Amino acid sequence: MASPSRVTREKISTTISSASLAYLEQLIEKGEARTLADAIDSVVQKLLIYENRERLANDTAAYFDNLSPEAMEEENQLAAALSSSAKGIDFDREP
Repeated sequence: MASPSRVTREKISTTISSASLAYLEQLIEKGEARTLADAIDSVVQKLLIYENRERLANDTAAYFDNLSPEAMEEENQLAAALSSSAKGIDFDREP
């Protein structure tokens, strides 16, 4: 249960759908949040992570879509070299 430190919190008053409230309450019941405020913070944090990953994926796709054939060949050579050098590594056992 990752909860942000309680440095400062903003007081808000709002209404949400019953489905959203039920979801937040489930997070509390499952032990993923201690309070409704923590549940909301957790959901927002997950959304920010998702948005950042989506942005990275889109930026990466755009980068490769705009590469020249020569640069793409260089990327492919680097990928092959990295793949070859990582074959003996057991990532599950690495600290």
